[in-house]
Amino acid sequence: MLGPARKTPERLEALDRVEAWTRERFGLARGSRVHVWEIACAVPGCPPLETAVVFWIGEQRYQLKVFKPLEEVVRDDLPPAWFRNALAVADGFEWDCC
Repeated sequence: MLGPARKTPERLEALDRVEAWTRERFGLARGSRVHVWEIACAVPGCPPLETAVVFWIGEQRYQLKVFKPLEEVVRDDLPPAWFRNALAVADGFEWDCC
């Protein structure tokens, strides 16, 4: 994961933007937890930077990745709202990142 040295105004704006789009897309309440990360990946075939989004509705955790750097993510990169149930994390499943 990238460290605090990357907290530029543009990056913080991109974090806020992706979080807001996630809330809007999936109808999340203002107080719902939403976390957005940019992750560096060294695995062959993996993009060098990808954006991970995790959110909760009640106790259910949902997660998705966009295979591009945070600052390049656009609204249409997020899956449609009807895809939400497919993003639900099964018990016992964990990403290394979040």
